[in-house]
Amino acid sequence: MNDQSKTRRAAWLYNPTYRNLFYQALVVGGLFWFLYTITGNVLNNLEARGISTGFRFLNQPAGFAIAQTLVEYNETYTFGRTFVVGLLNTLLVSAMGIVSATFLGLFLGISRLSPNWLLRKLCAVYIETFRNIPLLLQIFFWYYAVLQTLPGPRNAINFGGESFFLSIRGFYSPKPIPEPTFAIYVGLIVAAVIGLIVLARWAKKRFIATGEQFPVLPTTIGVMLGTIVIGYFITGRPLSFEYPVLRGFSFAGGMRIIPELMALWFALTIYTSTYIAEIVRSGIQAVAHGQTEACRALGLTEKQRLNLVVLPQAMRVMIPPMTSQYLNLAKNSSLAVAIGYPDLVAVFMGTTLNQTGQAIEIVAMTMLVYLTISLSVSAFMNWFNKRVALVER
Repeated sequence: MNDQSKTRRAAWLYNPTYRNLFYQALVVGGLFWFLYTITGNVLNNLEARGISTGFRFLNQPAGFAIAQTLVEYNETYTFGRTFVVGLLNTLLVSAMGIVSATFLGLFLGISRLSPNWLLRKLCAVYIETFRNIPLLLQIFFWYYAVLQTLPGPRNAINFGGESFFLSIRGFYSPKPIPEPTFAIYVGLIVAAVIGLIVLARWAKKRFIATGEQFPVLPTTIGVMLGTIVIGYFITGRPLSFEYPVLRGFSFAGGMRIIPELMALWFALTIYTSTYIAEIVRSGIQAVAHGQTEACRALGLTEKQRLNLVVLPQAMRVMIPPMTSQYLNLAKNSSLAVAIGYPDLVAVFMGTTLNQTGQAIEIVAMTMLVYLTISLSVSAFMNWFNKRVALVER
Protein backbone atom coordinates (compact mmCIF):
# COMPACT_ATOMS: atom_id res chain seq x y z
CA MET A 1 0.00 0.00 0.00
CA ASN A 2 2.85 2.30 0.89
CA ASP A 3 4.57 1.55 -2.41
CA GLN A 4 1.35 2.22 -4.30
CA SER A 5 0.99 5.68 -2.65
CA LYS A 6 4.57 6.57 -3.53
CA THR A 7 3.99 5.42 -7.09
CA ARG A 8 0.88 7.62 -7.38
CA ARG A 9 2.73 10.65 -5.99
CA ALA A 10 5.60 10.07 -8.38
CA ALA A 11 3.17 9.68 -11.28
CA TRP A 12 1.49 12.98 -10.30
CA LEU A 13 4.81 14.79 -10.05
CA TYR A 14 6.06 13.54 -13.40
CA ASN A 15 2.76 14.01 -15.23
CA PRO A 16 3.31 16.83 -17.79
CA THR A 17 -0.27 18.10 -17.46
CA TYR A 18 -0.17 18.52 -13.67
CA ARG A 19 3.37 19.85 -13.77
CA ASN A 20 2.45 22.52 -16.35
CA LEU A 21 -0.60 23.56 -14.35
CA PHE A 22 1.53 23.87 -11.22
CA TYR A 23 4.13 26.07 -12.94
CA GLN A 24 1.43 28.27 -14.50
CA ALA A 25 -0.31 28.71 -11.16
CA LEU A 26 3.03 29.56 -9.57
CA VAL A 27 3.74 32.24 -12.20
CA VAL A 28 0.25 33.76 -11.94
CA GLY A 29 0.45 33.78 -8.15
CA GLY A 30 3.85 35.47 -8.27
CA LEU A 31 2.53 38.08 -10.70
CA PHE A 32 -0.43 38.90 -8.46
CA TRP A 33 1.87 39.13 -5.43
CA PHE A 34 4.17 41.50 -7.34
CA LEU A 35 1.27 43.74 -8.42
CA TYR A 36 -0.17 43.72 -4.89
CA THR A 37 3.19 44.74 -3.43
CA ILE A 38 3.79 47.49 -5.99
CA THR A 39 0.27 48.88 -5.57
CA GLY A 40 0.60 48.92 -1.80
CA ASN A 41 3.94 50.73 -1.95
CA VAL A 42 2.59 53.32 -4.39
CA LEU A 43 -0.50 54.02 -2.27
CA ASN A 44 1.57 54.29 0.90
CA ASN A 45 4.03 56.70 -0.72
CA LEU A 46 1.22 58.85 -2.15
CA GLU A 47 -0.50 58.98 1.24
CA ALA A 48 2.77 59.94 2.94
CA ARG A 49 3.17 62.86 0.52
CA GLY A 50 -0.43 63.98 0.89
CA ILE A 51 -1.37 63.20 -2.74
CA SER A 52 -4.95 62.04 -3.16
CA THR A 53 -5.84 59.17 -5.49
CA GLY A 54 -8.91 58.36 -7.53
CA PHE A 55 -10.78 59.88 -10.45
CA ARG A 56 -12.68 62.60 -8.60
CA PHE A 57 -10.54 65.19 -10.37
CA LEU A 58 -12.47 64.50 -13.59
CA ASN A 59 -15.43 66.41 -12.11
CA GLN A 60 -13.38 69.53 -11.35
CA PRO A 61 -13.55 72.57 -13.69
CA ALA A 62 -10.65 72.66 -16.15
CA GLY A 63 -10.20 76.43 -16.33
CA PHE A 64 -8.31 76.54 -19.64
CA ALA A 65 -9.27 76.91 -23.30
CA ILE A 66 -8.57 74.48 -26.14
CA ALA A 67 -7.86 75.70 -29.67
CA GLN A 68 -9.83 72.97 -31.48
CA THR A 69 -12.94 71.28 -30.13
CA LEU A 70 -15.26 68.90 -31.98
CA VAL A 71 -17.81 69.12 -29.16
CA GLU A 72 -19.00 72.07 -27.11
CA TYR A 73 -16.33 73.18 -24.65
CA ASN A 74 -15.21 76.23 -22.67
CA GLU A 75 -13.15 76.97 -19.57
CA THR A 76 -16.01 76.08 -17.20
CA TYR A 77 -16.21 72.47 -18.36
CA THR A 78 -14.62 69.67 -16.33
CA PHE A 79 -11.42 67.72 -16.83
CA GLY A 80 -13.61 64.82 -17.94
CA ARG A 81 -14.76 66.95 -20.86
CA THR A 82 -11.14 67.83 -21.56
CA PHE A 83 -10.38 64.13 -21.87
CA VAL A 84 -13.20 63.72 -24.41
CA VAL A 85 -12.02 66.73 -26.45
CA GLY A 86 -8.44 65.43 -26.58
CA LEU A 87 -9.61 61.93 -27.48
CA LEU A 88 -11.76 63.19 -30.37
CA ASN A 89 -8.90 65.32 -31.70
CA THR A 90 -6.61 62.29 -31.61
CA LEU A 91 -9.16 60.14 -33.42
CA LEU A 92 -9.72 62.89 -36.01
CA VAL A 93 -6.09 63.29 -37.06
CA SER A 94 -5.53 59.51 -36.96
CA ALA A 95 -8.52 58.82 -39.21
CA MET A 96 -7.58 61.60 -41.63
CA GLY A 97 -4.00 60.35 -41.79
CA ILE A 98 -4.96 56.71 -42.36
CA VAL A 99 -7.31 57.54 -45.24
CA SER A 100 -5.02 60.00 -47.02
CA ALA A 101 -1.86 57.91 -46.49
CA THR A 102 -3.62 54.85 -47.91
CA PHE A 103 -4.69 56.57 -51.13
CA LEU A 104 -1.34 58.32 -51.60
CA GLY A 105 0.61 55.15 -50.81
CA LEU A 106 -1.51 53.12 -53.22
CA PHE A 107 -0.84 55.62 -56.01
CA LEU A 108 2.90 55.73 -55.28
CA GLY A 109 3.21 51.96 -55.03
CA ILE A 110 1.50 51.37 -58.37
CA SER A 111 3.44 54.21 -60.00
CA ARG A 112 6.70 52.64 -58.82
CA LEU A 113 5.97 49.82 -61.27
CA SER A 114 4.87 52.09 -64.10
CA PRO A 115 6.48 51.64 -67.54
CA ASN A 116 6.89 55.43 -67.59
CA TRP A 117 10.54 55.98 -66.62
CA LEU A 118 10.08 59.55 -65.34
CA LEU A 119 7.06 58.74 -63.16
CA ARG A 120 8.78 55.65 -61.77
CA LYS A 121 11.94 57.56 -60.82
CA LEU A 122 10.05 60.51 -59.34
CA CYS A 123 8.09 58.17 -57.06
CA ALA A 124 11.30 56.39 -56.06
CA VAL A 125 12.98 59.68 -55.13
CA TYR A 126 9.89 60.78 -53.18
CA ILE A 127 9.76 57.53 -51.22
CA GLU A 128 13.47 57.35 -50.42
CA THR A 129 13.54 61.02 -49.40
CA PHE A 130 10.60 61.25 -47.02
CA ARG A 131 10.99 57.74 -45.63
CA ASN A 132 14.46 58.58 -44.33
CA ILE A 133 13.64 61.94 -42.71
CA PRO A 134 12.44 61.63 -39.08
CA LEU A 135 8.73 62.27 -38.67
CA LEU A 136 9.25 64.93 -36.01
CA LEU A 137 11.45 66.95 -38.38
CA GLN A 138 8.78 66.73 -41.06
CA ILE A 139 6.18 68.01 -38.59
CA PHE A 140 8.44 70.93 -37.74
CA PHE A 141 9.04 71.63 -41.44
CA TRP A 142 5.35 71.86 -42.31
CA TYR A 143 4.51 73.91 -39.23
CA TYR A 144 7.41 76.35 -38.93
CA ALA A 145 8.85 76.49 -42.45
CA VAL A 146 5.57 76.43 -44.38
CA LEU A 147 2.43 77.32 -42.41
CA GLN A 148 4.01 79.82 -40.02
CA THR A 149 5.38 81.82 -42.96
CA LEU A 150 1.92 82.47 -44.42
CA PRO A 151 0.53 86.03 -44.38
CA GLY A 152 -1.71 87.34 -41.62
CA PRO A 153 -5.51 87.41 -41.84
CA ARG A 154 -5.61 90.84 -43.51
CA ASN A 155 -3.41 89.57 -46.34
CA ALA A 156 -4.79 86.04 -46.37
CA ILE A 157 -4.60 84.02 -49.58
CA ASN A 158 -8.04 84.06 -51.20
CA PHE A 159 -8.94 81.01 -53.25
CA GLY A 160 -11.77 82.82 -55.02
CA GLY A 161 -15.34 83.67 -54.23
CA GLU A 162 -14.53 85.28 -50.88
CA SER A 163 -15.22 81.90 -49.28
CA PHE A 164 -11.89 80.15 -48.76
CA PHE A 165 -8.91 81.81 -47.08
CA LEU A 166 -5.49 80.57 -45.99
CA SER A 167 -3.43 82.52 -43.46
CA ILE A 168 -1.03 81.99 -40.60
CA ARG A 169 -4.02 81.31 -38.36
CA GLY A 170 -5.35 78.45 -40.46
CA PHE A 171 -7.63 77.60 -43.35
CA TYR A 172 -11.10 79.19 -43.33
CA SER A 173 -14.05 77.85 -45.30
CA PRO A 174 -17.87 78.11 -45.22
CA LYS A 175 -19.46 76.31 -42.29
CA PRO A 176 -22.50 74.13 -43.14
CA ILE A 177 -25.52 74.65 -40.89
CA PRO A 178 -28.23 71.92 -41.01
CA GLU A 179 -31.81 72.98 -41.73
CA PRO A 180 -34.98 71.05 -40.67
CA THR A 181 -34.96 68.98 -43.90
CA PHE A 182 -31.36 67.86 -43.44
CA ALA A 183 -32.41 64.48 -41.96
CA ILE A 184 -34.43 63.71 -45.12
CA TYR A 185 -31.44 64.65 -47.26
CA VAL A 186 -29.16 62.32 -45.30
CA GLY A 187 -31.77 59.57 -45.61
CA LEU A 188 -31.73 59.90 -49.41
CA ILE A 189 -27.93 59.62 -49.47
CA VAL A 190 -27.98 56.57 -47.16
CA ALA A 191 -30.62 54.91 -49.35
CA ALA A 192 -28.47 55.57 -52.43
CA VAL A 193 -25.41 54.05 -50.73
CA ILE A 194 -27.36 50.92 -49.73
CA GLY A 195 -28.69 50.59 -53.27
CA LEU A 196 -25.19 50.89 -54.71
CA ILE A 197 -23.87 48.21 -52.34
CA VAL A 198 -26.62 45.86 -53.53
CA LEU A 199 -25.80 46.77 -57.13
CA ALA A 200 -22.08 46.06 -56.60
CA ARG A 201 -22.81 42.62 -55.15
CA TRP A 202 -25.15 41.83 -58.04
CA ALA A 203 -22.52 42.96 -60.55
CA LYS A 204 -19.91 40.74 -58.90
CA LYS A 205 -22.15 37.67 -59.05
CA ARG A 206 -23.02 38.47 -62.65
CA PHE A 207 -19.36 38.79 -63.55
CA ILE A 208 -18.50 35.45 -61.93
CA ALA A 209 -21.40 33.72 -63.68
CA THR A 210 -21.15 35.25 -67.16
CA GLY A 211 -17.80 37.05 -67.34
CA GLU A 212 -19.56 40.27 -68.35
CA GLN A 213 -18.48 43.40 -66.51
CA PHE A 214 -20.96 45.98 -65.28
CA PRO A 215 -19.71 49.61 -65.07
CA VAL A 216 -19.96 49.81 -61.28
CA LEU A 217 -17.61 52.76 -60.76
CA PRO A 218 -19.19 55.13 -63.34
CA THR A 219 -22.64 54.14 -62.12
CA THR A 220 -21.65 54.78 -58.50
CA ILE A 221 -20.22 58.21 -59.32
CA GLY A 222 -23.27 59.17 -61.37
CA VAL A 223 -25.81 57.99 -58.81
CA MET A 224 -24.02 59.65 -55.89
CA LEU A 225 -23.58 62.96 -57.71
CA GLY A 226 -27.19 62.88 -58.85
CA THR A 227 -28.46 62.08 -55.36
CA ILE A 228 -26.35 64.79 -53.75
CA VAL A 229 -27.23 67.52 -56.27
CA ILE A 230 -30.85 66.68 -57.08
CA GLY A 231 -31.65 65.73 -53.49
CA TYR A 232 -30.24 69.05 -52.31
CA PHE A 233 -32.82 70.98 -54.33
CA ILE A 234 -35.70 68.52 -53.83
CA THR A 235 -35.41 68.81 -50.04
CA GLY A 236 -35.39 72.60 -50.26
CA ARG A 237 -31.70 73.25 -49.65
CA PRO A 238 -31.21 71.37 -46.36
CA LEU A 239 -27.92 73.16 -45.67
CA SER A 240 -27.18 76.82 -45.25
CA PHE A 241 -23.65 78.17 -45.06
CA GLU A 242 -21.95 80.63 -42.74
CA TYR A 243 -19.09 82.36 -44.55
CA PRO A 244 -15.88 83.63 -42.95
CA VAL A 245 -15.69 87.43 -42.81
CA LEU A 246 -12.60 89.51 -42.01
CA ARG A 247 -13.24 91.61 -38.91
CA GLY A 248 -10.34 93.54 -37.47
CA PHE A 249 -7.27 91.36 -37.23
CA SER A 250 -9.00 88.00 -37.71
CA PHE A 251 -11.84 86.16 -39.42
CA ALA A 252 -15.24 85.71 -37.82
CA GLY A 253 -17.68 82.95 -38.71
CA GLY A 254 -17.11 80.04 -41.02
CA MET A 255 -15.14 76.91 -40.28
CA ARG A 256 -11.47 76.98 -39.33
CA ILE A 257 -8.81 74.30 -39.65
CA ILE A 258 -5.98 75.25 -37.33
CA PRO A 259 -2.41 75.14 -38.73
CA GLU A 260 -1.33 72.58 -36.12
CA LEU A 261 -3.83 70.07 -37.52
CA MET A 262 -2.74 70.74 -41.11
CA ALA A 263 0.96 70.36 -40.29
CA LEU A 264 0.44 67.13 -38.36
CA TRP A 265 -1.86 65.72 -41.04
CA PHE A 266 0.54 66.54 -43.88
CA ALA A 267 3.53 65.04 -42.06
CA LEU A 268 1.74 61.84 -41.01
CA THR A 269 0.33 61.36 -44.51
CA ILE A 270 3.59 61.92 -46.37
CA TYR A 271 5.71 59.88 -43.96
CA THR A 272 3.38 56.88 -43.66
CA SER A 273 2.49 56.83 -47.37
CA THR A 274 6.12 56.03 -48.23
CA TYR A 275 5.97 52.80 -46.24
CA ILE A 276 2.53 51.92 -47.61
CA ALA A 277 3.86 52.51 -51.13
CA GLU A 278 6.62 49.95 -50.61
CA ILE A 279 4.08 47.50 -49.18
CA VAL A 280 1.87 47.95 -52.26
CA ARG A 281 4.83 47.56 -54.61
CA SER A 282 6.08 44.39 -52.92
CA GLY A 283 2.54 42.98 -52.77
CA ILE A 284 2.04 43.45 -56.50
CA GLN A 285 5.44 41.95 -57.28
CA ALA A 286 4.61 38.95 -55.08
CA VAL A 287 1.91 37.91 -57.55
CA ALA A 288 3.28 35.36 -60.00
CA HIS A 289 4.26 36.84 -63.35
CA GLY A 290 2.29 34.09 -65.05
CA GLN A 291 -0.89 35.83 -63.90
CA THR A 292 0.07 38.89 -65.93
CA GLU A 293 0.86 36.79 -68.97
CA ALA A 294 -2.49 35.01 -68.67
CA CYS A 295 -4.32 38.36 -68.47
CA ARG A 296 -2.62 39.61 -71.61
CA ALA A 297 -3.38 36.35 -73.39
CA LEU A 298 -7.06 36.83 -72.53
CA GLY A 299 -6.97 40.36 -73.94
CA LEU A 300 -7.49 42.18 -70.63
CA THR A 301 -6.39 45.80 -70.44
CA GLU A 302 -3.75 46.89 -67.93
CA LYS A 303 -6.46 48.45 -65.76
CA GLN A 304 -8.51 45.23 -65.80
CA ARG A 305 -5.39 43.19 -65.07
CA LEU A 306 -4.58 45.32 -62.05
CA ASN A 307 -8.10 45.62 -60.64
CA LEU A 308 -9.43 42.12 -61.35
CA VAL A 309 -6.39 39.86 -61.05
CA VAL A 310 -3.30 41.40 -59.48
CA LEU A 311 -4.59 43.58 -56.63
CA PRO A 312 -7.07 40.99 -55.24
CA GLN A 313 -4.20 38.50 -54.95
CA ALA A 314 -1.77 41.09 -53.63
CA MET A 315 -4.16 42.13 -50.85
CA ARG A 316 -3.42 39.03 -48.77
CA VAL A 317 0.26 40.04 -48.79
CA MET A 318 -0.36 43.77 -48.26
CA ILE A 319 -2.90 43.88 -45.43
CA PRO A 320 -0.81 42.52 -42.48
CA PRO A 321 2.08 45.02 -42.89
CA MET A 322 -0.39 47.82 -43.66
CA THR A 323 -2.03 47.10 -40.31
CA SER A 324 1.30 47.81 -38.62
CA GLN A 325 1.58 51.12 -40.48
CA TYR A 326 -1.91 52.16 -39.39
CA LEU A 327 -1.02 51.35 -35.79
CA ASN A 328 2.21 53.33 -36.11
CA LEU A 329 0.34 56.32 -37.53
CA ALA A 330 -2.17 56.33 -34.67
CA LYS A 331 0.63 56.21 -32.09
CA ASN A 332 2.80 58.72 -33.97
CA SER A 333 -0.05 61.22 -33.73
CA SER A 334 1.05 61.77 -30.12
CA LEU A 335 3.94 63.84 -31.54
CA ALA A 336 1.31 66.56 -31.92
CA VAL A 337 2.39 67.92 -28.55
CA ALA A 338 5.59 69.21 -30.21
CA ILE A 339 3.65 71.86 -32.17
CA GLY A 340 0.77 72.41 -29.76
CA TYR A 341 -1.99 70.46 -31.49
CA PRO A 342 -4.55 69.74 -28.74
CA ASP A 343 -4.61 65.95 -28.89
CA LEU A 344 -5.04 63.65 -25.91
CA VAL A 345 -1.36 63.77 -24.91
CA ALA A 346 -1.19 67.57 -25.07
CA VAL A 347 -4.40 68.51 -23.24
CA PHE A 348 -4.70 65.55 -20.87
CA MET A 349 -1.19 64.32 -20.13
CA GLY A 350 0.09 67.87 -20.47
CA THR A 351 -2.13 70.65 -19.13
CA THR A 352 -4.49 68.47 -17.09
CA LEU A 353 -1.63 66.58 -15.43
CA ASN A 354 0.15 69.83 -14.56
CA GLN A 355 -2.96 71.26 -12.91
CA THR A 356 -4.14 68.18 -11.02
CA GLY A 357 -0.98 66.19 -10.29
CA GLN A 358 -2.90 62.91 -10.76
CA ALA A 359 -0.06 61.31 -12.68
CA ILE A 360 -0.96 57.65 -12.18
CA GLU A 361 -4.61 58.02 -13.16
CA ILE A 362 -3.94 60.26 -16.16
CA VAL A 363 -1.09 58.16 -17.54
CA ALA A 364 -3.14 54.97 -17.05
CA MET A 365 -6.16 56.46 -18.87
CA THR A 366 -3.98 57.68 -21.75
CA MET A 367 -2.25 54.32 -22.11
CA LEU A 368 -5.62 52.57 -22.07
CA VAL A 369 -6.90 54.85 -24.85
CA TYR A 370 -3.97 54.13 -27.17
CA LEU A 371 -4.20 50.42 -26.36
CA THR A 372 -7.91 50.45 -27.25
CA ILE A 373 -7.26 52.32 -30.50
CA SER A 374 -4.53 49.87 -31.50
CA LEU A 375 -6.61 46.80 -30.67
CA SER A 376 -9.63 48.23 -32.53
CA VAL A 377 -7.61 48.96 -35.67
CA SER A 378 -5.99 45.53 -35.49
CA ALA A 379 -9.35 43.77 -35.03
CA PHE A 380 -10.90 45.62 -37.97
CA MET A 381 -7.95 44.88 -40.26
CA ASN A 382 -7.99 41.20 -39.26
CA TRP A 383 -11.69 41.06 -40.12
CA PHE A 384 -11.05 42.79 -43.44
CA ASN A 385 -8.17 40.43 -44.17
CA LYS A 386 -10.50 37.45 -43.76
CA ARG A 387 -13.06 39.08 -46.05
CA VAL A 388 -10.60 39.59 -48.91
CA ALA A 389 -8.69 36.34 -48.44
CA LEU A 390 -8.76 33.98 -51.40
CA VAL A 391 -11.16 31.07 -50.99
CA GLU A 392 -9.39 27.85 -51.84
CA ARG A 393 -11.36 25.07 -53.46
